[in-house]
Amino acid sequence: MKTETRHLTQRHRGTEEERRYRYSFRLCASVPLCECFSGLAMLICLAVVNGTAWAEESPVEVTAQSWPLGRGNALAEGVAKTTLPDKPEVLWKVTVEKGAFDGTPVIAEGVVYLGDMDGKVYAWNLADGKELWNFMSEIGFIAAPAIRGGLLYIGDIDGNFYALDAKTGMQKWKFAAEAEIDNGANFWRENVLFGSQDGNLYCLNAESGKLVWKFTTQDQIRCMPTVVGDRSFVAGCDSTLHIVDLVEGKEVAGVPIEGPTGVTPAVLGDHVFFGTESGVVFAVDWKQAKIAWKAQPQGSSQPYRSSPAVQEGFVVVGSRNRKVEAFDPATGKELWSFATEQRIDSSPVIVGSRVFVGAADGRMYGLDLSNGKQLWEYQATGGFTGSPAVADGRLVIATDRGVVYCFGAK
Repeated sequence: MKTETRHLTQRHRGTEEERRYRYSFRLCASVPLCECFSGLAMLICLAVVNGTAWAEESPVEVTAQSWPLGRGNALAEGVAKTTLPDKPEVLWKVTVEKGAFDGTPVIAEGVVYLGDMDGKVYAWNLADGKELWNFMSEIGFIAAPAIRGGLLYIGDIDGNFYALDAKTGMQKWKFAAEAEIDNGANFWRENVLFGSQDGNLYCLNAESGKLVWKFTTQDQIRCMPTVVGDRSFVAGCDSTLHIVDLVEGKEVAGVPIEGPTGVTPAVLGDHVFFGTESGVVFAVDWKQAKIAWKAQPQGSSQPYRSSPAVQEGFVVVGSRNRKVEAFDPATGKELWSFATEQRIDSSPVIVGSRVFVGAADGRMYGLDLSNGKQLWEYQATGGFTGSPAVADGRLVIATDRGVVYCFGAK
């Protein structure tokens, strides 16, 4: 069985170059996808689902010890709550033979979780990289996991969405969407949300996997849905930012964005930020459902496949134009840009006064958030499409050559 599964997934993977484009950069209709990834806010009310009591909870948040969603928290801010040393060092690394990682890890209760393109979901000890368990499916994963309430949620490239026991890796339930799942899930009340290339935003009961509702768009959904209160934001390959009522599962408003995108929208206050395949960064006032500003750096026509990291005063994003850029969230004015050797599809993470981001050539950069100056660099084996997860004084990221790195202080 193991040999048969390997043959199947290897056939899907193809060569390194093929899988890099087939999985991460397929067409959104007629235009390639950006990396979608993820932030959402959820409100979990007291409910009893199939005999399980769900206590009232706050929206999914990053803590100093956790990174529960692909973009950290429910708003997809991409901001860590821990610290890293001035010069992070490799504490451990895990190499999966003939493996490849396209997704972003999550971290909870001292465990790192990540799926690979050969169809395995792994759990490693954050302290030393020791493998705790693995779960094998018939096809690969490029989506980030999401974790809540002792369950790990992840979708594969066949459209299967799994709930696994976070302690053991045992499957609790599986739901079949109609096409590939490219990005991580988020949560709202007792439900889990995810998008698919079939154009649907799915809302499932997180405990049972039963469909609550689905919202259908005109093209693929490749981003993680972002949630604020009872609203979700989905930036789609149909060139529209969809604002969805999570109670009814219906669209409240759609904002045209002049081009497709697979980027996960990041929320700061009343604004949602994301880039598109047209090489434009948008800020949308989600309460008024209108564009607040848009920016296209001079001389740039390359797509954005990196999801922004946002905090007061800064919107930071990577570009296929071989740059990391920072914009003023209020005006869209470019604050600084940092030139890299290769494209940036990985999404940045803000850690204190620094920004960390990976490049397609395997360079991991640490930049000064205030001015974009380089403070640190590490050359990894392979390239980065997935993004960092940062918790408990450690940064974890994986390459397309099957190597997982954990950085911190020795």
